[in-house]
Parts: sequence; C-alpha cells; structure tokens
Amino acid sequence: MVSIAKRFPGVLANDHIDFDVKAGEIHALLGENGAGKTTLMSVLSGLYRADEGEIYIKGQKVNMRSPRDAIDLGIGMVHQNFMLVEPHTVAENITLGLKTPRFFLDTAGTERRITGLSKQYGLQVDPRARIWQLSVGEQQRVEILKMLYRGADILVLDEPTAVLTPQEVEELFATLRRMAGEGQAVIFISHKLNEVMDISNRVTVLRHGKVVASVNTTETSKQELARMMVGREVLFRVEKKPVELGQAVLKVEGLRALNDKGLPALKDISFTIREGEILGVAGVAGNGQRELAEVITGLRKATGGCVSISECDTTHCSPREIIRQQVSHVPEDRLGMGLVPNLAVSDNIILKGYREPPLAKGPFLDRLSIRNFVAKLIEAFNIATPTQETPVRLLSGGNLQRTILAREISIGPRLMVAVHPTRGLDIGATESVRNLLLEQRENGAAILLIAEDLDELLALSDRIAVMYEGKIMGIVPAEGADIEQIGLMMAGSKRT
Repeated sequence: MVSIAKRFPGVLANDHIDFDVKAGEIHALLGENGAGKTTLMSVLSGLYRADEGEIYIKGQKVNMRSPRDAIDLGIGMVHQNFMLVEPHTVAENITLGLKTPRFFLDTAGTERRITGLSKQYGLQVDPRARIWQLSVGEQQRVEILKMLYRGADILVLDEPTAVLTPQEVEELFATLRRMAGEGQAVIFISHKLNEVMDISNRVTVLRHGKVVASVNTTETSKQELARMMVGREVLFRVEKKPVELGQAVLKVEGLRALNDKGLPALKDISFTIREGEILGVAGVAGNGQRELAEVITGLRKATGGCVSISECDTTHCSPREIIRQQVSHVPEDRLGMGLVPNLAVSDNIILKGYREPPLAKGPFLDRLSIRNFVAKLIEAFNIATPTQETPVRLLSGGNLQRTILAREISIGPRLMVAVHPTRGLDIGATESVRNLLLEQRENGAAILLIAEDLDELLALSDRIAVMYEGKIMGIVPAEGADIEQIGLMMAGSKRT
C-alpha cells in the first residue's frame, strides 16, 4: 500500500500511509482508537476506496473496487464491527459472497465443513444458529471462521483472541505461524502488547492517521510500542489499593435461566459479592456470562433461584426497579444496548436520571440543569466530543465507553455489572476505564466484572469465578492464581 489517503467529512483518517506485508510474515498493526488502523484495512479489503494512493498485490497494481475484488484476490478481514446479517444462520453468513454454490446451496456439506473448522480451531459455534441468537463473542468466532472457510492468502485479524482461552490462543497462534510458514501473509491488529510481541515478525504503529514507525518485533519492547501509540509513558500495572470489605451487596443462590434459544444458560449459579470487592467472571463467550448479567439487571427472567441486592429480593424485578437499587450496568454491546446511537451525547448521559430532580421539574426536563450536569461529566470523564448535542454514534470506541461509564457512575452505584468494559479499546482508554472501576471499588461499590482477558481479570479482581456451559467451575483468589488452572476450568475442568 503506497501513500494511501482516505478522507471523511472533516477528518483525514489515513494521511498518505505506506504499509507492506510480506509473504510468510505476521505483521502487527498498532494504534489508538481512531488512529486509522481499521480504515486502512477497510481500504485493503475493498470496503472503502482510497482517495489517493496505490495498492499492489504480489507485485501487481490492483484496482480495489469492492469487497468481491478483495475476496477474489485472496484477502479476508475479520472486522472489529462485525459484517454479519443477523436474521441469517451461521452457515449462510459464512457462504455469503462466494461464487459457488451458485444456484443450489449444499447446506449439509457447508455445515459439516464449518463444524470441522470449529473443532480444528477450538471456535465452537452452531452452524444452524441465527446470528441474533449469538453473543458478541460468538459472532466474532463466526467472522474468524468465515475467513478460514475462504482460505484467504492475506488474512487481516482485528482483535481475534478476545474470546479465546489461553490454550485456544496458543492453538490459534500455532495456526497463524503455520499459515505464515506456508507463505501466507497475516496482518494482526491487537491491543494486547504481549500477544503482539509473541506472534508478530514486524510491527507498524499508527497515530493520528500517520505511520509513527515500522520496526522488527525483536528490536522493540512493550514500553516503546505503548509510548509510540499514545505519545506518553503508559503504566502496565494498575494500583489496586487494599480495601476493607463491607456487607454483602449481591447474593446469587441457585440461579437458573434460559438463553435466546430456550435452552438452559444458567445452571444453579451461586456466589456473593461484598462492598469494596470485584468478582471477576472468566470464561469463553457463550457459556452463560451474558445471561447472568441480564438476569441480575432485570433484562432476562430467571427460571429458578434467587437474586438479592442489599438484602432485597430482585429476582423478578423490572430494570427500572433494579436501577432504583443503585445498580449500574455496562453492557458488552455499547451501541446496540448501552447507548442510543442517534441521540445526542447529553441525552444518552441522562438516560438513567432524567425522571428525577435536578434533571426534571415535575413531568418536564430542566434543560439548564441538564446542560450543567452533562458538562461536568464530560469534563470529569474526559469525553472527547465536539458538543453535547453530537450524536453519540460519531464518537470513538473509547469515548463511547466513557459516556456509558459517566452515566452509570453518576448514580453512585452500590452494585456495578461491567461486561467486557475494555474490549476493543486502545491502551490509553483501557488504562482510564480500569482506573474508573478501581475508583468505584475504593468507594465501596460491589463490582461484577465479566471479561475474557485473563490479564485484566487478574489485575482488577479480588476473586475470579470461572464459568463453563452455565455452571461455575470454581472460584479462586485473583492474587497468585494459576493461569493454567483457570484455562482448564474455562475448558470444562472442575476445580479440584
């Protein structure tokens, strides 16, 4: 890719970028949210057309007019924002856009091949399930399988390991190394610098749409890469202060619930979280974590068991009644569930408190109070937005998450349910979100933290519960936890 420039209204996303990847190479692409990584790869995959610049594949200049051209040239990309058709099945999504079969679909053959790939790469997913029935993590697996199914020569992976156990990450990395050994090119986008240092041969760092540096991985370090990404030194450890635990805030006893397909998702789940404690929940996506968060926050009905918040039975309460118990919820799907994309930043921030003073006077909104309230939160949480009235969908991933956290923390939560709060965020935004969670812990909040990043769970949590197929395999102290043991529990082994 030579001198690639891509402009959007008011934004130069790619500022004449030179980028190359060699056959047999794993090339990592790093940068903050909004640095231009996804735009550059969308140009390579035919989703966008460059305003300036040229693309060469195997020495030949190509004119990339559409994703079909990219597919024909052997380029496949797993996008951070999934390119899936929700009403269709997994198998239908994986075969969309292929030239064959043309008129008569070999559904059974396609499903068999997908099942084989699923087992081969440890990416379990039901080929007949519809996309809307899958969690965010499961949808990411479908995207990875789609590229593997097509046998791409140039494979672009955007955060591919977010939903894998440590053992599955090792298997995926072995596969990528085997692909590179066979002459294929792999472009690996990740915010996990440990992975970048482990898997890549070269690293290119983008900042503000420009290339900061392109270096051999063996000639750099995590600290240097982080500094190039954000333009300042980054602390890789979080300062988790000792906190004296208070009374039990959340009690879950024998909880059972069904998933969207009507199958058991939670099977006799029991645990307690106290004031000033973070309980981390580890597990591969699709093992009941989403359903657990939704039952606790009133978004899904329990079929058995009990949920108590501060000694109050909330098992069958509505979301509004649970909000009144000072419960905050940071969902995994920021734009789909956490925010209303077309509403202004200010409207999204007041969604939990607009019925009460000082934001309301009787049945009417107090616009002056709202402006002052929102201005304070935008400043306190460092939300980068042109104005309060900017539609929230125009913000970067990090600012979307800060907007949600500003709203959820502003109610002074006794209990916070945070689901993948740093997924897809760059190092700077991740550091900010983690510090906000620890600040709430120090203020006495009980936090249920659901994540698949074991490093994050170990850094933030006081205890870690591991879920597999709707059951808790074990609960272990985070300090001194054995990652190998946690990985085995994530794969279905009970704690001994």
